[in-house]
Amino acid sequence: MDGTKLFLGFLFTYGLLARNSFGLSPVILIPGDGGSRLEAKLNRTSVVHYICTKTSDFFNVWLNLELLVPIVIDCWVDNTRLEYDNVTRVTRNPPGVEIRIPGWGSPEPVEWIDPSHQSSGAYFNKIADALVKIGYVRNVSIRGAPYDFRKAPNENAEFFVKLKSLVEETYAMNNKSAVTLLVHSMGGSMALHFLRLQPQSWKDRYIRRLLSLATPWGGSMKAVKVFAIGDDLGSLMLRESIMRTQEITCPSLAWLMPSPLLWKPTEVLVQTDKYNYTINDFQKWFADMDLPDAWEMFKDTQKYKSDFTAPGVEVHCLYGSNISTVERLVYKPGTWLDGYPTLAMGDGDGTVNQRSLAACQYWRGGRGRRLNAGKPVKTLQLPNAEHLKILQDQRVVDYVVAVMKN
Repeated sequence: MDGTKLFLGFLFTYGLLARNSFGLSPVILIPGDGGSRLEAKLNRTSVVHYICTKTSDFFNVWLNLELLVPIVIDCWVDNTRLEYDNVTRVTRNPPGVEIRIPGWGSPEPVEWIDPSHQSSGAYFNKIADALVKIGYVRNVSIRGAPYDFRKAPNENAEFFVKLKSLVEETYAMNNKSAVTLLVHSMGGSMALHFLRLQPQSWKDRYIRRLLSLATPWGGSMKAVKVFAIGDDLGSLMLRESIMRTQEITCPSLAWLMPSPLLWKPTEVLVQTDKYNYTINDFQKWFADMDLPDAWEMFKDTQKYKSDFTAPGVEVHCLYGSNISTVERLVYKPGTWLDGYPTLAMGDGDGTVNQRSLAACQYWRGGRGRRLNAGKPVKTLQLPNAEHLKILQDQRVVDYVVAVMKN
């Protein structure tokens, strides 16, 4: 009897939730690079340091601030790096490491990358909270689509299959209301590839709009910088060189390299006293940097950025500007590529160059495949909206709420 009451109560509550969401376009949150949690299970025969754990059940490995401290970071790097096989042309985890991405369908893991909900792990939470205030319901009309952000589309085929099912499921749960894909950073590039895979008839039925925040449509010079010297994730505790050991093993980083569609072949991206590297010199640059696997991963991902076909759905494209963003690496004479370059800066959002952030505007006036199937494309440049902080920017939250109320 008690069980029956609980079940009936659940149905009643679910019915209320569904009615509260009635008439609103349900939202699926698609995170960017670093925007999904990773869990690791270990069964290792050797480790890089005596303090590193050899065996464990699944535990949170990203984002876990306790692991991103000196010495312990060596264990983290060795557990989250990837190994490239140039025969199968795919990556794998190190021996004895299993990685999974928890929380499929739930918004919570992408609202808070850190399960402890510390402010440093805040992600889509502010936007989700604002949507709840206008009638949205978590796990009904707000869903989440986390994925292994270390990998590019060529190794994320399962994600695109699951995402299509999640869109159709969310559509059905919300009285057959077309779905909004709300994306950040690399999540926008993933969503763009996903939409290109679908027939226009499917998109017309299931997708209401693509709402993009800070998407690097044509890659970023930040990827060149990371391959060269690494990135400390903005933490004073982390060393770029240590993080680079892990970062350069990720195919997604190779995918985010600048696109020839937006960078001219005459532009110098890496300047030295021996050779000036342009976008046509990446093979030589990777070879001179002694990164043969990176060149192979770069080749594997090129077909996913070789054109700029429009998504075929309504687009809202928001991005930051007026923040110093790396445009070129300049090495002092005599340092070659083993020194620390000066970063020549330009306009962008601190991570992505302005030309890449704003590339979505080409869908409004392009020809042929660049035309957006008659769907509107709206762009909004937000001065001083930093790449990650854009998710907490009140201007963005207000814009999202206004669009989703419509």
